[in-house]
Amino acid sequence: MSESRAAIRYAKAVLQETAEANLANDVFEDMLCVFSTIEASKELQNVLSNPVINVNDKKEALLAIFENQSETTKSLIKVLVENKRTSILAEVSKKYIELYNEAQGVKLAQVTTAVPLSNELEEKVLAKVKVLTGSDKVTLERKIDESIIGGFILRIGDLQYNASISNSLAKIKREFSKSI
Repeated sequence: MSESRAAIRYAKAVLQETAEANLANDVFEDMLCVFSTIEASKELQNVLSNPVINVNDKKEALLAIFENQSETTKSLIKVLVENKRTSILAEVSKKYIELYNEAQGVKLAQVTTAVPLSNELEEKVLAKVKVLTGSDKVTLERKIDESIIGGFILRIGDLQYNASISNSLAKIKREFSKSI
């Protein structure tokens, strides 16, 4: 919980700094890259959270990995290294993305399916989300969860529509249990 609050504080500070310098969009692109890179690499996650690895080695590795990013992003990495907070770099980048989208009026919709969405179905989901939110600025986050068996779960902010097969089966099971 405290790491989450720290990540929010770092993200807010970077967003405020970049907004004042008119660099928020560039750093947003950096944060997308940072988040996806860390999420895609278990090894990198392990290195960042390992307290045994020297902080200077972490700093050199991160600066090498993210050498094409802006100076603001590199400064953030250096600050996190100095404060021994490299383990929250992915969370800071995710919070920055969320805060940036919120500031831009972009709505985030998360769709969870058992199999990847086809392009045609993705366009239909996006169109429906735009109607539901009343916003043309919508980002669709796709998630695969085979445990839902089929159907989908759509989450927009704190609203959720669960049309998954596993949810339907659970409802049937509850109804069957009540009638016995």
